[in-house]
Amino acid sequence: MINFLEFKPAKCKDCYKCLKHCPVNAIEVINHQAQIISSRCILCGNCTLICPQNAKKVHNSIDEVLDLIKQNDNVIASVAPSFVSSFNIDDFEVIREALKTIGFKDAFETAIGAYAVSREYEKLLASGKFKNFITSACPAINRMIQLYYHDALKYLAPVVSPMVAHYRIIKANNPNAKVVFIGPCIAKKREAYENNLDGCLTFEEINQIFKKENIDLRKINITNTTKGVVNSAKYYPISRGIIKSFDNNFVKGYEYLAMDGNQKAREILDNIDKVDGIFIELNSCDNACVNGPCSLLSKGTSLNANSAIRKYVRKDIVSGGTSKLEIPDNIDFSYQFKPLDAHDREPSEEEIKDILARTGKYSKEDELNCGACGYDTCRKKAWAVINGYADIEMCVPYMRKKAESMSYEIIQNMPNGIIVCDDNYHIKEINSMACKLFLVSPNEAKNMFVYELMDSSAFEGALEKKKNTYHQKIDILKTHSVVDMSVIALREEHSAFAVLKDITEKQKVKNEFNKLRANTINTTDEVIKKQMRVAQEIASVLGETVAETKVAILNLKKSLENENKIDEDE
Repeated sequence: MINFLEFKPAKCKDCYKCLKHCPVNAIEVINHQAQIISSRCILCGNCTLICPQNAKKVHNSIDEVLDLIKQNDNVIASVAPSFVSSFNIDDFEVIREALKTIGFKDAFETAIGAYAVSREYEKLLASGKFKNFITSACPAINRMIQLYYHDALKYLAPVVSPMVAHYRIIKANNPNAKVVFIGPCIAKKREAYENNLDGCLTFEEINQIFKKENIDLRKINITNTTKGVVNSAKYYPISRGIIKSFDNNFVKGYEYLAMDGNQKAREILDNIDKVDGIFIELNSCDNACVNGPCSLLSKGTSLNANSAIRKYVRKDIVSGGTSKLEIPDNIDFSYQFKPLDAHDREPSEEEIKDILARTGKYSKEDELNCGACGYDTCRKKAWAVINGYADIEMCVPYMRKKAESMSYEIIQNMPNGIIVCDDNYHIKEINSMACKLFLVSPNEAKNMFVYELMDSSAFEGALEKKKNTYHQKIDILKTHSVVDMSVIALREEHSAFAVLKDITEKQKVKNEFNKLRANTINTTDEVIKKQMRVAQEIASVLGETVAETKVAILNLKKSLENENKIDEDE
């Protein structure tokens, strides 16, 4: 099976934006990269529009279609009516000429098929067999119903889409023709494949071909002044376009509504059995087909596109175009939509509870349903984990709590004291070792300022001058402790933290050693004095030996004094 939509490798790092906006949760995250779950995907293309990394990778059919044209001289293009807004032209003959330049034998508007579909809708509505009626023009909506709303299948019109209807019309008139659909929709690629069309290009793809062949639509001059065909089905690509195609010839007994966007479609389908007498025109894309995922519209121009389509349809009416389309009577436009299975596993309640428990959720109150992971509810996320579509770690509140808990345990069990204060010198965090050094409880300390515990000059340097202090020795009178303190500025957090290493015992040992060394120096002095007295008495005997001995002893004394001075400086 062809993968019609994928995500190319990108700087995707756990934002879950595409998953949050996917109406059917058809995205999984593998190694921090979003991936399409083909069996669940309806190809609405919504994820490709909101991805900040532009990771869209639609199956490219350019080479396939160009090869088809090279091998056949009877390739016909069926062009979706939204070409008007995407290419900013109001004459179909322009794009027809451009397609012929590429090698297409001819091109026609898909709106011809849309006209046939609307006539089929009118017949079905007149039969009175439908409690409610859902249009079948949008393949993404059809797929959504087939996969996830089996109870609504009885309301889905058993009629092919305009693309397939047009394909059947072309084949009826030209059995040997190869038919390629061109439009703004990703879902049409799968629909074309499943209904035996010979190719399908998006507007983005055909535009690439035009650019490669140096075809500028604005420079194509059309001399053919043949009047167009009045076809209100050309309204199809805008919201309420299907309803407008009825030309006010509405079958009585129905309320005619149009809903655009996947979220609204889900709301309708969730409640469809609760109403009756409703004709619902459903479009997956906001603002309908003119805003398709592969249209050439710039952001925020849907209103202009809507206006362009309306003007285009009215142009044929004003110019006095042909008033009626002729559709062969022997063409079957029916289609029976069958339920599809996404092959998901429905876990037991015990399995769901087990996954929830692993993220600290033991009761309903623990289920925040925040949606940060991309799933609507914690239970839906648990379902995804069991099906292999999500990881436990995708629960943002759980991971944050886990990280905070781990950090807390590490800090609290460190052998050194830790104090964190804000730029007002208010103590925000203090660990158990620091509390022990200052003889305060955590609650007492968090109501204090750092200068109430110690000299705060090092904190002032960090907070006001952004200057760190390392290995400052301070005395804590309250506990008779001596600590080695370093204070580090946290610039972005407007805070500072201190690490206090208790060196009290080390300092005691050092002091004892210094005392012993001082005593040694004093004893050496006495030895020198006695030696000198003896030396004077026997000077005549010892000669220069006495002088050398004195120098050696004095050097020893000087060395000991220098070592003592170095230790005091430390």
